[in-house]
Amino acid sequence: MNINEIAKMAGVSRATVSRYLNDGYVSKEKREAIGRVIEETGYQPSSQAQTLRTRRTKLIGVILPKINSDTVSRMVAGISQVLNQKDYRIILANTANQVEEEWKYLALFQENQVDGVILIGTIFTKKHRKLMEASRVPIVVLGQKLEGYPCVYQDEFHASRELTECLLQYGRNIGYIGVTQKDEAAGLGRRKGFEAALKRQKRTCPLENRRETTFRLEGGYQAAKELMEKNGEIDTIFCATDTIAVGALVYLRERGIQVPGQVQVAGMGDTQLGQVMAPALTSIHFFYKTSGMEAARMMVDLLENEEAVTKEIRMGYELKIRQSTRSHSSSWDVPQGSQTAQRNA
Repeated sequence: MNINEIAKMAGVSRATVSRYLNDGYVSKEKREAIGRVIEETGYQPSSQAQTLRTRRTKLIGVILPKINSDTVSRMVAGISQVLNQKDYRIILANTANQVEEEWKYLALFQENQVDGVILIGTIFTKKHRKLMEASRVPIVVLGQKLEGYPCVYQDEFHASRELTECLLQYGRNIGYIGVTQKDEAAGLGRRKGFEAALKRQKRTCPLENRRETTFRLEGGYQAAKELMEKNGEIDTIFCATDTIAVGALVYLRERGIQVPGQVQVAGMGDTQLGQVMAPALTSIHFFYKTSGMEAARMMVDLLENEEAVTKEIRMGYELKIRQSTRSHSSSWDVPQGSQTAQRNA
């Protein structure tokens, strides 16, 4: 028996049960329904939950994959902006991309009485789900779509498909550098968009033209090195992140390979580093700060609005065309200036 089952049997939302257990506001009718189910089932909350709080802590736990990330910093900036305005404070938990650390913090935040948890997710395991189902405080997922939970996520599929189609206009032999497909967004979602574009254009990217690497710059460098040494005919490289793309650009520059004249490169994430590279990196701009703000608003709504419902928000994106890819003027010339194409959620 867990909080989700209690909510279903009482005919209320998970957030309402959470408020009940934390002595928050719940209407008389719903409070009686929850109390009746708990009495009938013999449900025993954790020892921490048995000592109900008389007031909220006004603290929100934020679990993030790595603190030195441009993407994550933009999300956290958005979260902080909204929560500060609502007089909440955040506790950051940096997991350094370690799944076990995420499990630890999910359990730890329950013990330390935060009002809610915003989880910037990457890979969700069965243990993640078990811990989340047992949680007595609201959890909002940021960066991934997770069935049954309020979440804010990026349109990875359509963004990567559009970026790939842009590259295919002026590329004959394309290479792909991605990350593990266990990562639902940057890994699986972006790869599916890449493959959908290939299918629509009746093009192929054989396995020998594909690599999986880490999210680090040196991973992009090494993957680009392997691709070019394996197939010197590659004239286009799609990278799942800007960091990977910058690593690829560094390798190509060291080898004296002209970008975009000989090889064009694009990434995803529109980081500041990609913008200041020479040549500037064509990329997908995701509204990471805005998505953080939406996740924070969602959390506040769950905590303060009895009628709050579980929502899923898919964010929009922009395709930023810069000098690392070829233009229509000449298939092998460096394009001038920067263009923007916006797509809404």
